[in-house]
Amino acid sequence: MQEISKLIELLTMEQKDQWTFIGTSEPIGSAHVFGGQVLAQGLYAMSSTVPEDRYCNSLHSYFILPGDLHQPIHFEVENIRDGGSFSTRRVLAKQQDKTIFLMSASFQGREDGYRHQIPMPQVPPPEELYSWDDMYRELKGFLPKNFEQFLAVERPVSFKPTIINNPMERKKLEPVQQVWFKVKGQFEQEPHLNRSILAYISDYNILTTALHPHADTAHFANTQVATIDHSMWFYGQAELSDWLLYSIDSPVTGGARGFTRGHIFNRSGQLVASVAQEGLIRPLNK
Repeated sequence: MQEISKLIELLTMEQKDQWTFIGTSEPIGSAHVFGGQVLAQGLYAMSSTVPEDRYCNSLHSYFILPGDLHQPIHFEVENIRDGGSFSTRRVLAKQQDKTIFLMSASFQGREDGYRHQIPMPQVPPPEELYSWDDMYRELKGFLPKNFEQFLAVERPVSFKPTIINNPMERKKLEPVQQVWFKVKGQFEQEPHLNRSILAYISDYNILTTALHPHADTAHFANTQVATIDHSMWFYGQAELSDWLLYSIDSPVTGGARGFTRGHIFNRSGQLVASVAQEGLIRPLNK
């Protein structure tokens, strides 16, 4: 079992100077760098340059080129502004002098104000559900090869979908997913690292939701799937060692793109973060 400590090593990169960080990559089954990894590394690099009492409240990013798993990634942070209440940073991620990713983020000190939120969906608790690891152990040898290979990858996060769709069936599905998750192992949940890990996890499960209504024909063998942009808003610190619910929906697809959004709730129903993502879902002629 891959523990969270390995992901933390990936995110706490070598710092070349005050504004430059050098990261490495870890494969998770794809031929390219996982988008959530470069997102989390970029956020951690920016977080390392802001005043100690300011934490990321929002980020907006674009994926420009696929990342090479075998090349280091250079993160170049730019200080846009340190204001009275907010700090703004931008980061470029580069490999061999080519920009593969860019992101801007806002950081704010803790303040009190008006509060309201949407309710958490009513779903089965995680104790009643199977995780991806459970499915692999119990169904190994009975699943489609590509799905079995996906489940076999060791990850620092445990995922428990509230509904398990049969990969053998080719039928249209509702454009929604509800997935419980938590990290494997314990760690000191310092706020900057906490948000970076949550950003990493937020890139799981979300874009595939846009394929659900087309699951009777679309699959990874005949569809090019890639993240175009990713935005995220943080409302507080999530307890990552306990189960959190990622509630995802896809309002629309078109133009070979899919739009998805998600809300992350803790077990008590508090909304801790929201996510929006657009991705490429281009049919291939196969």
